[in-house]
Amino acid sequence: MYQIVSKKSLNPTVTQMEILAPFVAKKARAGQFVILRVDERGERIPLTVAGYDRERGTVTIIFQVVGGTTERLNHKNEGDFIPDFVGPLGRPTQVDGLKKVCVVGGGVGCAIALPVARALHENGVDVTSIVGFRNKDLVILEEDFKAYSDDFYMMTDDGSYGRKGNVCVPLEELLEKGERFDEVITIGPLIMMKFVCLSTKKYGVKTIASMNPIMIDGTGMCGCCRLTVGGEMKFACVDGPEFDGHLIDFDEAMSRSRSYAEFETRQREHACNLFKKEVE
Repeated sequence: MYQIVSKKSLNPTVTQMEILAPFVAKKARAGQFVILRVDERGERIPLTVAGYDRERGTVTIIFQVVGGTTERLNHKNEGDFIPDFVGPLGRPTQVDGLKKVCVVGGGVGCAIALPVARALHENGVDVTSIVGFRNKDLVILEEDFKAYSDDFYMMTDDGSYGRKGNVCVPLEELLEKGERFDEVITIGPLIMMKFVCLSTKKYGVKTIASMNPIMIDGTGMCGCCRLTVGGEMKFACVDGPEFDGHLIDFDEAMSRSRSYAEFETRQREHACNLFKKEVE
């Protein structure tokens, strides 16, 4: 059993938890993920390692409440336990040999982008961070990003905070001015990553996209997380989750990601009704 040692709401739909998992914390690196179950009859869901403390033996996860399982997880509190917390899984972000990198995060994907920015910064890399949200109320981890960034850009779709526009606006401005990045690393909604990759491709800048498709076992056996990368089938859980963004078939990935949207909505509504009855 794995204890929840802290819980914090980052915005109305996003929650941060710190889980006591010493063996996972000992090996975890930026870019990797865990698979957990909220209860013994629950489904397995992947969540990115948003941080870790090797001395305390804790792993930080950040999740958005979008389906039944995340709804159930969000009803857990400090001191509660979850039965399964497996990891770290996936390949870690490669930071060696890089001197200047732009990290582009969107929405809850910023929870994945932050440990990447931190790992780069701690490895002596010059980090430019560009983060985007729909509006001011959804902004998360701003001060954390500033702490690990040499340059920082905040964007909101409606202009309620930072600059108005999407993350591609400052990215293209920088590239147009001649800024040279060894890599651009993008993490967020698929549509955002697609257009980030289209922007960087025009300038010939290597771009890495972190993919988070439907996943079950995390070992490459179920095949649910398959992607087409450079015309070849890849599994995000064992071959990724990071891939060359210029080779990913984003349209296929977006189509697959919508497969269970209706099911997730029904499951979340069912979970909400269950908790409501328990309270009554």
